Amino acid sequence: MDKDKIKKSQWWKSAVIYQIYPRSFSDSNQDGIGDLQGIISKLDYLENLGIDAVWLSPVCRSPQDDNGYDISDYQDIDPVFGTLEDMEELIQEAEKHNIRIIMDLVLNHSSDEHFWFQEAKKSRENPYHDYYVWRDGEEGVPPNDMRAAFGGSAWEWVPEVRQYYFHQFSVKQPDLNWENPKVRQEIYHMINWWIQKGVGGFRLDVIDQIAKEPDKKITNNGPRLHEYLRELSRETFQKADLVTVGEAWGATTELARLYSNPDNSELSMVFQFEHICLDQTEGKEKWDLEPLPFLKLKEVFARWQKELYGKGWNSLFWNNHDLPRIVSRWGDDGKYRIESAKMLAVLLHGMQGTPYIYQGEELGMTNAAYDIDEYQDIETLNLYKERLEKGYKKEDVMDSIHAKSRDNARTPMQWNDEENAGFTKGKPWIKVNPNYKEINAMQQVEDEDSIFNCYKELIRLRRNYPVFVEGDFRMMFAEDENIFAYTREDKDTQLLVVCNFYGETVNCPLEDSVKDMKLLISNYKEFAQMTILRPYEARMYLREK
Repeated sequence: MDKDKIKKSQWWKSAVIYQIYPRSFSDSNQDGIGDLQGIISKLDYLENLGIDAVWLSPVCRSPQDDNGYDISDYQDIDPVFGTLEDMEELIQEAEKHNIRIIMDLVLNHSSDEHFWFQEAKKSRENPYHDYYVWRDGEEGVPPNDMRAAFGGSAWEWVPEVRQYYFHQFSVKQPDLNWENPKVRQEIYHMINWWIQKGVGGFRLDVIDQIAKEPDKKITNNGPRLHEYLRELSRETFQKADLVTVGEAWGATTELARLYSNPDNSELSMVFQFEHICLDQTEGKEKWDLEPLPFLKLKEVFARWQKELYGKGWNSLFWNNHDLPRIVSRWGDDGKYRIESAKMLAVLLHGMQGTPYIYQGEELGMTNAAYDIDEYQDIETLNLYKERLEKGYKKEDVMDSIHAKSRDNARTPMQWNDEENAGFTKGKPWIKVNPNYKEINAMQQVEDEDSIFNCYKELIRLRRNYPVFVEGDFRMMFAEDENIFAYTREDKDTQLLVVCNFYGETVNCPLEDSVKDMKLLISNYKEFAQMTILRPYEARMYLREK
C-alpha cells in the first residue's frame, strides 16, 4: 500500500468510536441478557449521537467464564447473543447508518473449551499440543511462581500429559503459543474471514502479551512482539480499510510510536493506561486506592500528546468494560454529576487522537454500590475472597470494589424510566443501577442541555474543524492544581480548552487568551465572568486566523 493511499484510508483519525458491552446494552428476546438484535434496534440512537463506529466486546462463541474473553470458536457467535446471521445483519444494518462494526478479538489466549485445547491436552504427540504454552514439571510443583491476573498460580497441571499449561488470566484461558507458526496462520485465516464479512476493524485484547516468555517471567512486550505484529498486519489488516487498536497496559510513548507508526506496519493505535493507573498506590494493585495526583494527570496527558504528534496516534478514553465510571471516579456523581460529566467529555474530546465513548458514558451513568452477592465479575469475586483470607476488613474490601470493580461498567444500559431501565422485560443478568429513573437516554435525548447532547455537539465539532485532528498541543497553567487547560493549533485555527477539574469556584486568568475567540461549547447555560471558573466548568473556544 503506497503512502498516499494509506493517508486517504485513515478515516479513524476524525472518527469517534462507541464501545458496546453486548451483554448489557439491549435485550431483544427478554432473557435478561443483551444481544445482537438488541443492538440493531438501537442503531437510530447511535446515529443520532453521531458516532462513526461501534466496538463490540466479544460476541464469539464462549463458555462465558470471563464474559466472552474466553473464546471457544472464533468463527461463530455465542448463542446468548444470537447467530452468525444476526452478526451479518448487524454489519449490514450498521452500514446503512454510516456506522462500522469493530470486533473484539482475543488472540493471547483461547477458552479451554476450544477445539484446539481439547485436542492439545490429549497427548504430547497431538498436532494441536504445541498450540499452547506447556512446561514439564511435577504435580504440585509449578515451573515457577508466576501469578495469574485473576489470582492463583499462572500454571495448571494436566495429568493426561503430565505437564503444566500457562494462563495469564483464568485457569479456563490457556495462553496460545505464538512461537508456533501454525497458530499464527490459523489466526490470520480467521481474521481474513471476518474481514470478508465486512467488519470495520478490530480491538485486540492484551495484544502486548502474545510474545510472552514465561521462563524469564516476561509477559508484556516480549522480544518478538513487534515482529509478530508486523506479520499480523501484513497478512490481514493491510488488506482492507480498517481501524485496529491494541490493548497494551505496559505501553510507553516509545512503544506506542512503534505500534501506531504512520507507515501502517502494525496498528492504528493502542490503548495505553498510564493515566488510568494514577489513583492507585504505587507498586500495588488497582484496589489499593489513592487520591488522583492531578498535576501528574496533566503531565501524562501532555507527554502523550506531544510525543505521539506526527509519529503515532492516541486513543482517548476515560471508560471501558474494565474500568469504573469516570463521573464517579474523577467527577462528582452527586450534586455536580451533569457538570462534571460534561467537563470530562470536553477535556478529552479536544485532544488529538480517536475518542472512545463507553456505553452510558454519554448519559453520565455512575458506579453502582452493591452487596457482594450482586457482583458477577470473576476478578471482583476472587479479590473479595483473597483479601478476606489475608485479613483485610470487609468494609475496606467493599470500598475498593465499589470504586474499581469492572461490574461498575457492566450494569445494564439505562434507556428509560420503566422497569429494568428498558433494558429487558426479563430478569437482568446483573442488577440495574437503581438511579435509572433519574439517569436515562429517553430523558436526555430530548433535553438540549443534557450530557447526551453535549457529547453529540462535541462529535459534530470534531467533524467540522480539522484542528481537532491535526492541531498541535500546548499545555497551559501546567502547575495549577485546579485547572486543566490547553491549546490546539494548526495553520488556520486555534482551539482553547479550559476546565475546572474540581468542585470549587476558582480564578482563571483567561481574559487575554480569549480575545477574538468564539465560544464553541460550555457546560453551563449562563455565562459568568471570563476570569472565574465555576465548579467543574468547561469551555472550548475557537479562533480562526
